[in-house]
Amino acid sequence: MTRPDLTLAREFEAAFAWWQAAGVDCDFADDATAWLAAAAPALAAIPDKSRAGARRQPSKAPGIAGNEAAVPARTAPQPAAPGPLRRDLLGESAPADCAAFRDWWLNAPGLDTAQGYPRIAPRGEKGAALMVLVPQPEQGDRERLLEGPQGRLLANIIAAMGLDEGAVYVASALACHTPMADLAACAAGGMDAVTAHHIALAAPQRLLVLGTALGPMLSDDAANGLREINHTAGKVPTLMSETLEAMMDVPRLKARFWRRWMEWSATQ
Repeated sequence: MTRPDLTLAREFEAAFAWWQAAGVDCDFADDATAWLAAAAPALAAIPDKSRAGARRQPSKAPGIAGNEAAVPARTAPQPAAPGPLRRDLLGESAPADCAAFRDWWLNAPGLDTAQGYPRIAPRGEKGAALMVLVPQPEQGDRERLLEGPQGRLLANIIAAMGLDEGAVYVASALACHTPMADLAACAAGGMDAVTAHHIALAAPQRLLVLGTALGPMLSDDAANGLREINHTAGKVPTLMSETLEAMMDVPRLKARFWRRWMEWSATQ
């Protein structure tokens, strides 16, 4: 018995039948794509009624009365999903110093991004040698920012830098721990202005941003590399790296961060 020659059409048909038998009929990405959906009916030609004596052709579509083929209605494009509503979180009387900002951070409305977790204030003094900005408090934080394993890692990093922990200003971009936080959406909703105001009040000599997803909180051009932050008091040299959580999960990121820190700090 000889094997029949397979055409390209039969190979595609066999492949589709295999996936359908396996129960896979969609490609799941950002949007579901129907692989095996029936093809949309082609638009039938509409006869030209303006020509006198034009011969009408009978419709070939089953179950359709009349001599003209039915033309399927075009689906109207769906409107784009609205973006997050931007709010003026600082209001007309923004906090004027670090102490006022800490009180505002703990009590102002509109800063809660998750339920069940308390707001945690930043710590440190204005004009610190280094400001460290992290995405959010740790899950177990209750009284002090970064009380858990991430805080211990940061304390070791600060010690290796030769800095006293009291000379470092530690802050988070979100007021409370937020599982699966969408930092870009939070920034678009007004938290970018809060972060910029916070950095201006703290006025650090250098800024270390631990979290590449914090780019939208700091600059529209952060994707092209962030070297400094501009604020009302001047410019702050800035280094952006991976989160403390990522460094704990992937130890080689610690070595990569340290190399970048040594190269960056040598020029600042």
